[in-house]
Amino acid sequence: MARKMISAFRKDWQLWVMIAPALIYIIIFCYGPMYGIQLAFRKYDFSKGLTGGDWVGFKYFIQYFTSPMFWPTLRNTFVISFFSLICGFPAPILLALIVNALKQKKLKRVVQTAVYMPYFISTVVMVAILQILLSPSKGVLSGLLKNMHLVSQSTNLLGTPGAFVPVYVLSGIWQSAGWNSIIFIAALSSVDGQLYDAAKIDGADRWHQVMHVEIPALLPTIVILLIMNMGRILSVGFEKVFLMQNNLNLSVSEVISTYVFNVGVTSGQFSFGSAVGLFNTVVNFVFLLIVNKISKKAADISLM
Repeated sequence: MARKMISAFRKDWQLWVMIAPALIYIIIFCYGPMYGIQLAFRKYDFSKGLTGGDWVGFKYFIQYFTSPMFWPTLRNTFVISFFSLICGFPAPILLALIVNALKQKKLKRVVQTAVYMPYFISTVVMVAILQILLSPSKGVLSGLLKNMHLVSQSTNLLGTPGAFVPVYVLSGIWQSAGWNSIIFIAALSSVDGQLYDAAKIDGADRWHQVMHVEIPALLPTIVILLIMNMGRILSVGFEKVFLMQNNLNLSVSEVISTYVFNVGVTSGQFSFGSAVGLFNTVVNFVFLLIVNKISKKAADISLM
């Protein structure tokens, strides 16, 4: 084994040197901190460090499973992730199909630039924009919805529990759909033009070209990205939820990541917070394996 690795390095040492910085980064910042996982199974003692506390096994996992916050945090996390996936995953695909249908190059560049720009807005600025637009007194969007009688005059969208998930999901689609469509646009650019010509000869209109030429070309990419997204089904972004969270919407906005912060960092229960975070990671990994196996059997497309 060692000889094969040495031989492979000698053969392609230039490539190994090129990816060395990325490998070093992953080892230091991704795999290195994993030794701290044992904190979930130990009673944290500040004087003894991460590895010096008493071993307590699954005590903190049981504590979380039996706590009154287990089902609310699990439900809120799953609901936000589910609707983000159901509504957010098709959006870049549809956007890529629309951009690909544009024939004028200048118009195509303008549209691509316009839909890419929101991605570069930081989460803090994004939430600040939402607070301005949805302000109950002077917000442009909230005022428009009130004038259309879609919401009552006294409604505070950022403080209404029922509006939290739609606002979170729709703002996320607006911010990331353009950037996420890049990989689909790249996949469509590799479609052989002769397939379009053959479809036109057979009498296919634009809709049939999309269904029988472009969608099959995107299918492998769609499946792979869907598998990877399922591996993050319970990994709701901490920053955006935390910044949008307030006392009025706490019943639907308290997710696992914010709960870990509140009990692990704010309250100083580091072992308990580590256990909750590890549970979240394990559930994501199980979802990833299940979806990957189903995809491999159904479409013969998988990550491994």
